[in-house]
Amino acid sequence: MPTSPGTDAHADPHVAAPRVAAGMAWHRAHHLAGTLPHPLAAERVPLDRAHGRTLAEPATSAALLPGTDTAAMDGYAISGRAPWRVIGRILAGQPATVTLTAGTAVEIATGAPVPAGADAVIPVERCHVDGDTVSPSETGPARTHIRYAGEDLRPGRLLAPAGTRVTAALTGLAAHAGLDELVVRRSPRVWLTATGDEIIGAGVPAAGQVRDALTPLLTALLTGTGATPAGAAHVPDRAELLAAALAGPDWDVMAVTGSSSVGRADHLHRVLTRAGARWHVDGVACRPGHPQALAELPGGRWVVGLPGNPYAALVGAVTLLRPLLDAVQGRAPREPLRLPVTGKVEPYDDGTRLVPVHVTGGRATVVPGSRPASLLSAATADALAVIPSGWAQGDAAELLPMQ
Repeated sequence: MPTSPGTDAHADPHVAAPRVAAGMAWHRAHHLAGTLPHPLAAERVPLDRAHGRTLAEPATSAALLPGTDTAAMDGYAISGRAPWRVIGRILAGQPATVTLTAGTAVEIATGAPVPAGADAVIPVERCHVDGDTVSPSETGPARTHIRYAGEDLRPGRLLAPAGTRVTAALTGLAAHAGLDELVVRRSPRVWLTATGDEIIGAGVPAAGQVRDALTPLLTALLTGTGATPAGAAHVPDRAELLAAALAGPDWDVMAVTGSSSVGRADHLHRVLTRAGARWHVDGVACRPGHPQALAELPGGRWVVGLPGNPYAALVGAVTLLRPLLDAVQGRAPREPLRLPVTGKVEPYDDGTRLVPVHVTGGRATVVPGSRPASLLSAATADALAVIPSGWAQGDAAELLPMQ
């Protein structure tokens, strides 16, 4: 027999999916989406393909950095007391073939190896040069301006732990540390299915038609997580066509918009149940965005059902889809930011309300005018504020970033 949402038992494929009028608590649904999935398999990829992916293994240095003592400034490497007799020049990439003795110096470039016997590097702007003699032109701080071998990295030094998203800076650090590849999680392939007889994909809608705003919205959201768009399709309101879309190959996660409610044209629940789906979330106690769904098909593929109204779908995407995509890439749930929130909000007595906010000066201000079918307020917002039922003006609330 079917079980309550959030249980691990398989639903009976001959019985309609379980429906809970109030829906699961928002925090519970958000938590399940971010913790239930097992991470996808690991793969080793070149650095130029690692950006945006998630480390499946710790990244550790293969190099000593710097590989030798090097000059941190253009100037003169000196030994002993001034004045110093200049006995040569060393540029970056050249070996240090001389050894300094007291009273000698070499002209040296930033990044060049410091010769044996050097006490310090004096920046060129603090030097007075007269022929082959150099002396300090001013008194500076007692710094050597030498980067010592291994002071940044040594072989085996941890660069980043598993679960870290590969940023541009981490890519550069890995290259600096002598790595050519990183072991990362496979990027989840996400298929977007927009349902509805009224949906059109381009142009200005005629009377009775609605432009598909959710496929572009969700494509931007999923690529921002490091996921890979596998494709998108429009499916009319027919159960057999939705079932055929779910049976398609080459996707790990499918987001279905516009078919997760209980109307006569909403077929997602029946189709998933007949396919042997395991239900984890069937409705969320939030406004907007109550008709959300999270189900797991045999074989470990995930389906997220989202409302058809654009702002409600955005709420569902940050509630279920984004944390799910983080989880299948091996990332820990994101730590929420909490700030005081001001502005006009009518808390939802039976659950959670999510409202768009601007964030500035250590506080969040509600963007007025948000409605389930409109993205106008959310389009310029910095985050969605998660407003609990007992919230009062100025209370702190969790913020979910829009990006």
